[in-house]
Amino acid sequence: MVKQPPLLVIAAGGTGGHMFPAQALSEVMLKKGWRVKLSTDARGARYTSGFSHAVKIEQVASATLSRGGIGAKLMAPLRIVGGVLSATFQMLRERPAVVVGFGGYPSIPALAAAWILRRPRMIHEQNGVLGRVNQVFATRVEAIACGTWPTDLPEGAEAAHTGNPVRGAVMKRQGAPYIPPGDYPMTILVMGGSQGARILSDAVPAAIASLPKKYLKNLRVFHQARDEDHDRVTQFYAEHAISADVRPFFQNVPGHMSEAQLVISRAGASSIADISVIGRPAILVPYAAASADHQSANARGLVQAGAAILIPESRLTSEALCEQIEAVLSNPDGAVKMAHAALAEGRPDATDRLVEMVEALASERYTA
Repeated sequence: MVKQPPLLVIAAGGTGGHMFPAQALSEVMLKKGWRVKLSTDARGARYTSGFSHAVKIEQVASATLSRGGIGAKLMAPLRIVGGVLSATFQMLRERPAVVVGFGGYPSIPALAAAWILRRPRMIHEQNGVLGRVNQVFATRVEAIACGTWPTDLPEGAEAAHTGNPVRGAVMKRQGAPYIPPGDYPMTILVMGGSQGARILSDAVPAAIASLPKKYLKNLRVFHQARDEDHDRVTQFYAEHAISADVRPFFQNVPGHMSEAQLVISRAGASSIADISVIGRPAILVPYAAASADHQSANARGLVQAGAAILIPESRLTSEALCEQIEAVLSNPDGAVKMAHAALAEGRPDATDRLVEMVEALASERYTA
C-alpha cells in the first residue's frame, strides 16, 4: 500500500484577514508535497477562489455568538457542537499530521477536534490582540504564531513572531520600485475592508476632490466600496471629473498597490502585511468597532516607523484627510522615506517561518 503524503488541516473563519494567510500557507505546503484541507463555513467559502484546486474545501457547521437575534444566539452552541462532532469523526479517519487555526468561529470545530484527539495543533493570530477563538485555544495548542508584534497573550502562553503570511501574488510584488509623487500620472488605492468600508466611502472622495487641481489632473483612484455605496461613490467621482475605478473587491490588489503613490486603508492585519511587503506610504484609519481596538495595535509598527499616518476614526473628516493626502503628494522625498520604512517593517519570510513551525510539529509527533 502506497503511503499518502501528510495531511495539513487549515481552519479559518470567513474574512480575508483569516483566509489570506491561510491561503499563503496552503500554497507552500502543496509545493512541499503535503495534502491540504481547508475547514471553514459557508461565509468563508466565498474567499476560497484563490486557493489551489488541490486544496480540499470542507464546510463545517459553526456559528458566531455575537451576531443575529436571540434565536440564532441560542442555536449557536448547538451548531458549534455539531460541527465539533463532525470534525472529530472526520479527523479519526484522516489523522492529519498538523491542524492550524487562523481564527474566526469556523475554526472552532477543527481545533476542538484536534484538541480532543491530541493531534498536533497550533494557531496563527494576525492581529496585535488575540481574537476570541484564539484566546480560547491559546493554552490548548502546542504552538502560537503571531503576525503582529507584540501581541497580548494569556498568562502562560508563549508565541513566536512569524509575521503575517501574504499570498503569492503579493510576494511577486515584494519591494517593487516606488515611483514618488510628481507631475505625471499617479494612483491612490483605497481599501476599506469587508466591514469598515462605509466611512472611507464617506470621507475619501470628498477629501480627494478638495486637493489642488495640480494633483487632480494626474490622479487615478482605485476605491474599494461596498455594493450599497458603489453608485454614490462612483457618481461623486464622476461629478468631480476624477478618474476612479470603484469596486466591492479588486482581484489585483497587489498590482494596484505596487503602482500606487499612496494607500488609504483600514488597519486590518492582511492589509498591513501587504503594504509592508510591497512597501508603500499609507494613511491608516483603524476600524473603531474592532474587538479590543486590535486595528490600532496592528497599525502601531508602521506608524512608529514613519511609514504610515494614523487618523483615528473619531477624527476622520474629509478636511483632515485631504490635509494628510496633500502632505504625502507634495513631498516626494518624504514619500520615498515612508515607502522604505514600510518595506523595512515587512516580513516577506512570514510564510516560511510558519511552514517551519508546521513541519516541526509534524516531526515532533513522528519522532516522539
